[in-house]
Amino acid sequence: MQFPNEVGVTLADVADLGRLVPHDAPHQGVVIEVEALDDAWLGDLLHQAPERAVLLVLDQVTDPHNVGAILRSAAAFGAIGIVTQDRHSPPESGVIAKAASGALERVPWARVVNLARALEEIGEAGFWRIGLTGDADTDLKDALGPQRVALVLGAEGPGLRLNTKEHCDALARLPISEAIESLNVSNAAAVALYAASIA
Repeated sequence: MQFPNEVGVTLADVADLGRLVPHDAPHQGVVIEVEALDDAWLGDLLHQAPERAVLLVLDQVTDPHNVGAILRSAAAFGAIGIVTQDRHSPPESGVIAKAASGALERVPWARVVNLARALEEIGEAGFWRIGLTGDADTDLKDALGPQRVALVLGAEGPGLRLNTKEHCDALARLPISEAIESLNVSNAAAVALYAASIA
């Protein structure tokens, strides 16, 4: 393996590497010390958004595996970023990085203090805010339309909070069969992102 001259390399055994990283970090035999990821700001995301854009908003989705998988889908379908609430979302971690498969470094992740206020700002920036909920009367394909869309997804189990629903322009559901009650939130995000990308 060849490294650039300015990168220092130290050979170590697996146990030594395990002591260098948090217990959940999937080092797989290599540890690299890097700078922390840059913070993403909601205002910058909205200001830099193209005419046609999809943004994901997560309402208290706390499982790091789900957030990582959502980041991966966001990268795959060209979402401009994800937005979460500071207090009710997992921190960046090895679990998220592994589930995201490189998307953690590619998809801007804006953390906000108040999700309802953020949704207001998103609406003012010209985004059509669609809350995904299984009890909606409208299918997602019928709720899509405007060029800028914010897809709002809630945590598994409780789903979207009432205040979050009230800050959406439309509520929509994914038309799944009666064989199963609902999709995992990361699967729902992937399906919704695909639907928005072809609308």
